Amino acid sequence: MHAIFVALFSCLVLLAAPAKAGDRAIYLDLARSGWGYQLRSTMLRRDMSIPVRINGRDLSGAALCVIGERPTARTQAVLNSFSALTRRVFGRPVPMRYAGEEATGCGTRRIVVLRLYSGYPPNGALSRDIGWMNAAYGLGLPKGRSYAAGSPGQAQTFFGRRGSATHLLVQQADATLNDPLSEVFFRSILIEELFQSFTFGMDILMLQRPPVFQSKLQEVPLNIHRLPWGSEAFKAALVSTNPTGLCAFDVFMMHAVAEAPVEQTTEPAFLAFIDEAFDRLDLMAQDTLADPNLSLLLDPDCQAYRP
Repeated sequence: MHAIFVALFSCLVLLAAPAKAGDRAIYLDLARSGWGYQLRSTMLRRDMSIPVRINGRDLSGAALCVIGERPTARTQAVLNSFSALTRRVFGRPVPMRYAGEEATGCGTRRIVVLRLYSGYPPNGALSRDIGWMNAAYGLGLPKGRSYAAGSPGQAQTFFGRRGSATHLLVQQADATLNDPLSEVFFRSILIEELFQSFTFGMDILMLQRPPVFQSKLQEVPLNIHRLPWGSEAFKAALVSTNPTGLCAFDVFMMHAVAEAPVEQTTEPAFLAFIDEAFDRLDLMAQDTLADPNLSLLLDPDCQAYRP
């Protein structure tokens, strides 16, 4: 789940129909839903004079600063695969380093902060992270405000007077969790937050479960607060709401974001470019999907996990 904290966005709610990969009309409809959002209302007490510019290509080449827990071997494998994907699509990998427990060790260059944790969300650390970003980037947020995690994986992008700042908070497995459900669950949420952060694609909420998913962005709404956090039922419910990895459409859109000569990927010109360059983008996506080195990230069947 990716939130851009200058505004609350309207989520387009769709009823999906089965589609084959490469269908132009369906891809354009999905692109319009995931990238054609509009700012509606400002975040409470945010400084309205701070300018906003949204382009999914802006984080190309940005470094990933990992804080909190060190990545497990499985987490690191996903991070490495995603870096390989961005190298292939954007021509730049994702440099990454571990900076310790606090975001203050990340510096203020072009970075994406990723806080990893196991167990329950570290809300105090999350609040410190955003407080540091607020001061470092001039975000105009209220000082001393507390923040809490709303899901096991979440990403937030803020726009400030000294640049934009992206923060990811993602749960990873502890050493005792080696079952298939846990492996899929933790991999899935990390892939989703990375993909949304590096493309600015937004969730596409579905009124009902579609017969065929077409994108990692599509989600069947779920009230996770009725289930014990971290329980098997909790994880099984979450992985049933959307595909476990990136689908053909998602890879297509990464190439579209990388290639589009537009100022913002939320403007109509972005959709016009996709329509015009569709065949070329589709061929690029198919080549990327065929790369065996990226298999950890991809879901060729574009299906939710069924334990």
